[in-house]
Amino acid sequence: MKHVIIIIKKQLKDTLKNKTVLIQFILFPVLTLIMEHAINMDGMPELFFSKLFSVMYIGMAPLTATASIISEEKEKNTLRVLTMANVRPWQYLLGVGIYVWVICMAGAGVIATGFEGEEIIYYMLIMAVGFIISIVAGACVGIYSKNQMTATSVVMPVMMVFAFAPMLAMFNDKIEKVARFIFTQQLRTLLDKMTFDSIKTDTLIILVVNALLMTVLFFAAFKRKGLE
Repeated sequence: MKHVIIIIKKQLKDTLKNKTVLIQFILFPVLTLIMEHAINMDGMPELFFSKLFSVMYIGMAPLTATASIISEEKEKNTLRVLTMANVRPWQYLLGVGIYVWVICMAGAGVIATGFEGEEIIYYMLIMAVGFIISIVAGACVGIYSKNQMTATSVVMPVMMVFAFAPMLAMFNDKIEKVARFIFTQQLRTLLDKMTFDSIKTDTLIILVVNALLMTVLFFAAFKRKGLE
């Protein structure tokens, strides 16, 4: 656990220097607050922008941040140094995952200020699950990629699907029929309803399948590429 904590501290220092990663954590919470307070149209659902941007936050920030962190350190051979310092791969990946998750949850906490009572707990639980799945997906990309340029080219289409498919599904029934199998679309539906009673069996099955799929891809990428 000592090594995991060291990795978390290291990532915190690195993020303060890496503006590309830092902006991922700040952009959506700030943009959400601005949009919620600046735009108010007749017929607009309550907390429309908070729910919309929350799904985009899940599909973009943890995914791109995790992929960027891992691919950058592979490119700079930082991981080789950590390995020589007796830091095991699982300790490094766990440290990065916990770090990204905590920072993203802090951002979600900012967005949650617009909710009330039990809605805050419900919202944070939904975000927590989404962040975990997205982080594992980002780790897959980071491990598979040789460098940051490769990671960026791979992560972009994945990010577009996770972040924008739920938004497009709001306006197109055909897209919705396909998008319903993506975890971010299921999370968007849960955020729209904002009650624990809205969590159905098929929703849980889709979320579990998505999580298992990302986990399988993660281990496949790690077995093939490792952290070299």
